[in-house]
Amino acid sequence: MISRLLLPLVLVAPLLGADSYLFTSFRSNGETGVFAALSTDGKKWTPINNDQPWIKPEQPGMLMRDPWLGKGPDGVWHMLWTWGWTKDKSGPVRIGHASSKDLVTWSSQEEIRLMENYPDTRNAWAPEAVWDSGKREWIIFWASTIGGGKEYDHRIYATRTKDWKSFTRSELFFDPGFNSIDSTIVRDGSRWVMIFKDERQNPPVKRLRLSFSDSPQGPWTCVSEPFSGVWVEGPTAVKIGPDWHIYFDHYAKPQHYGALTTRDWKSFTDVTGAATFLQGQRHGTVVSIPAALARTLSEYTSK
Repeated sequence: MISRLLLPLVLVAPLLGADSYLFTSFRSNGETGVFAALSTDGKKWTPINNDQPWIKPEQPGMLMRDPWLGKGPDGVWHMLWTWGWTKDKSGPVRIGHASSKDLVTWSSQEEIRLMENYPDTRNAWAPEAVWDSGKREWIIFWASTIGGGKEYDHRIYATRTKDWKSFTRSELFFDPGFNSIDSTIVRDGSRWVMIFKDERQNPPVKRLRLSFSDSPQGPWTCVSEPFSGVWVEGPTAVKIGPDWHIYFDHYAKPQHYGALTTRDWKSFTDVTGAATFLQGQRHGTVVSIPAALARTLSEYTSK
């Protein structure tokens, strides 16, 4: 088990209001673990744990890239992450998983094996999950390339689970007809919105697009034109007041984080200049949490 110790350590100003926001991310190549930051407004982010890794890798050689965080209907938080750039030559395609009831004490880190019915799969990147309340199951989805060749050609695949112990066979989840990675899903009223990265190489696109569905299971249709700048990836979105805030990792030099807002998924406003992010943070997830939990995490330090 991963245990954490809470000590009196004031890292952020008093957090007021019904909701605060927690931002996971990784640094460098993901070898140091998951970092986290708090905000009361989605603009100014302050690190927890003295800006040191919040959760460190337990498995030898495992990376913790692209950390996704989400809470189920039972109140349990789940974290997923990219285990490695590619699978080991003789090993499985896998992602990492851990769970927590309070975001302080975490389960042991475990692997989830994917794409076993696609033996030529090269990788599994940026896993995320969405809860389907109708079917009472989690949909876990990620980007994979099947087959050899010098260039990647990703599509989004998925598996389902009800208990995080048994998983369905991997299957194609979203195919816009071109190389795509870094998908994330949110519910906005009666429809579901997927934000994803157009990963095409020749010529390079490297921008964010949208797709829509009436169900978290899909089908995903009405792929939009790109709405972000170029060299952008790792989108995550949260609703703050009337606006959806879409955060992204501008990974080309100069690497930095940015944000866009929208109310209708048609027009977007760049609010990067009004936000302050953590130095060096990479692809992660923003979630809304109660202010009381944010106060607990603001006092967090690892032993």
